[in-house]
Amino acid sequence: MKFTIQVNTGPFTHQASDSAYRFTLAALESGHEIHRVFFYHDGVNNGTMMGAPPQDDRNLQVLWSELAEQHELDMVVCIAAAQRRGIMDAKESERHGKKFANIAPGFQISGLGQLIEAAVISDRLIVFGD
Repeated sequence: MKFTIQVNTGPFTHQASDSAYRFTLAALESGHEIHRVFFYHDGVNNGTMMGAPPQDDRNLQVLWSELAEQHELDMVVCIAAAQRRGIMDAKESERHGKKFANIAPGFQISGLGQLIEAAVISDRLIVFGD
């Protein structure tokens, strides 16, 4: 089965981010395909490399980045939601006159059209969070 995963909550605001990660990992380990993971609303906060949780806490950004590298996942952060929350890649940072980019490895910024396209191509769209 081909899934698209939508993550709507940040890594420390709700269980949904953890559940999305664990579902994605389990689906991959079971032989399913993940077409795209789309981070929307506060879910874009999973894609900033500026988070620094305590050493004894899980770091979902690192877990997502590692999963993307291991499985060549397409992980997209919604551009509008990301800009509102100060998450930018090099191109957007330059366009807005900011001094640095802070998007984490494995994540890319794109538009809402990526979510729509993924939902059309996939067998299921699974949404985590409000």
